[in-house]
Amino acid sequence: MTTATPVTVLGLGAMGSALARTFLAKGHPTTVWNRTASRSVPLADAGAVAAPTAAAAAKASPLVVLCLLDGTAVEEVLGALEGAVAGRTLVNLTSGSPSQAREYERWAREHGAAYLDGKIMGDPPYVGTPDIMFPFSGSRDAFTEHEETLRELGTVTYHGEDAGLAAVEFLAQVAVAYELLIGYLHTLRLVQAEGVDVEEFGARVAASVPAYPALLTSMAQAVKRGEYAPDLGPLDVQAALMDDMIGHRESAGVEAVRMREVKKLMDRRIADGHGGQGFSSLFELLAPHGRP
Repeated sequence: MTTATPVTVLGLGAMGSALARTFLAKGHPTTVWNRTASRSVPLADAGAVAAPTAAAAAKASPLVVLCLLDGTAVEEVLGALEGAVAGRTLVNLTSGSPSQAREYERWAREHGAAYLDGKIMGDPPYVGTPDIMFPFSGSRDAFTEHEETLRELGTVTYHGEDAGLAAVEFLAQVAVAYELLIGYLHTLRLVQAEGVDVEEFGARVAASVPAYPALLTSMAQAVKRGEYAPDLGPLDVQAALMDDMIGHRESAGVEAVRMREVKKLMDRRIADGHGGQGFSSLFELLAPHGRP
């Protein structure tokens, strides 16, 4: 007789289906529901119970997982769950903002449910392996109760009782990737304009990546402490290098807007008497006006 926690999965797109299949593979009695009922068929064939409504699906399990397209879909499904989630833990794995997560947590509390907000950092084929990450936040008691089940999905971290913290982590991690990659693409455009083989250059850049973790950690420590050592060299020296980089890009017809923004920040920091500090000190200029 199985002792695995029964789980309901609401939403059976590529990711929701992967979640449901993983729960089934781990021995959890699994109930599924999707607005388009035909998507439930393959999972029913694999052993899941296909519920006729979202409410019926939610009533079937103590752990109810939502994996939907967006916030609009979440709100529509929550509207159909009134009276069906009392005493259950609601886990929302839909992408969204911290403010949305906090609003969903309030909704869950008002309807007698515990709430965990989670985000998915990886692709469906990796669900059930350590190569996909799930940051969670919200009810500590609910996380403790269901941690073992949630860890079967991938690499799990708990960020605290504020339900919005998982979304903060997710959006920030994704933002770092996009900022890095758009800069990388601009740089590929630059080296290609100079006749350099971009594939060979990319391999050299990849080889330099192991040096970055220590730098990223030290910069975060500097920001937290407000003590800015010359991490990449003093800003006085970096500003001169930035002029060279801007000139190089413009001579090759490659976009230099972001480099000019960085140079402007450096110049402001130097003018304020901080030319001996490092690149991390530019953080002091990034706050919205009037805020610390």
